[in-house]
Amino acid sequence: MSKYAYFPGCVLKGASKELGEATESVFSFLDIELKNLDTFSCCGAGALEEINEEWEILINARNLAYAEKEGLDIVTPCSTCLLVMRSTYNKLIKDEKLLKEVNQKLAKYNLSFSGKIKILHTLWVLHQNKEKIRNLVKKPLKNIKVYPFYGCHTIRPHHILGYEPSENPKSIDELVEVCGGVPVRGQRNIICCGFHAQFTFPQGYKKLLDMVYEEAKKLNADCIVTPCPLCHMQMEMYNPYNFAILHVPQLVGLALGIPVKALGLHRNLSNVKDFLKKIF
Repeated sequence: MSKYAYFPGCVLKGASKELGEATESVFSFLDIELKNLDTFSCCGAGALEEINEEWEILINARNLAYAEKEGLDIVTPCSTCLLVMRSTYNKLIKDEKLLKEVNQKLAKYNLSFSGKIKILHTLWVLHQNKEKIRNLVKKPLKNIKVYPFYGCHTIRPHHILGYEPSENPKSIDELVEVCGGVPVRGQRNIICCGFHAQFTFPQGYKKLLDMVYEEAKKLNADCIVTPCPLCHMQMEMYNPYNFAILHVPQLVGLALGIPVKALGLHRNLSNVKDFLKKIF
């Protein structure tokens, strides 16, 4: 059994409960243990850095140190948490003076960080287990066309994330294929969803999503799938073409034969009912 320190992040406790349910159901099915650490705290979501970079580094170094103390790599379904934690990791590993200063503060709580662990996205772990998934598929997604929307924080910036090429990622496509579906690609699969501009420039983020939806429609996609809870939230709030918007673990879970409710699909705001009729 594989085992990870599970960092769900804040959004899974509120707006994206369905992603938490799907992630836990799929990982359990694959015999991958997700250990919840009560000591984990919010990553600061990049916003804290604008107020006090030192605080953001310290709270994330603390999270990393707790996982290292457990001897476990961290896995998170939140792309923003992924980027923030990996950014902190890179800063500490590349700056010996900073690492020493941070460890001096962590020592007050019997903690230290040396960089022995990894921080991974749940998408990457699923992708690494794609052959296992292929062998366990019970309900292949025959003739289902899936538009993979990668968003930003699992692929950019490459020097911090680096799991796959930023301009030509294929992890979701390959997972769709092992599940028996057909990935459809165009020119918009890797653009930004505009999440951070929705309040300051609402017409701008809608233009970005319109490009995605129009391309998905042109490619006759049956659904759009994303690894990012914030992209998912954004797309469910603005969905003029009434697409079914799924999280990656939800799609994988359907192919594995996991019950719909266990995947949290009853919580999705988009039109998943019509999509499910195409599968069942």
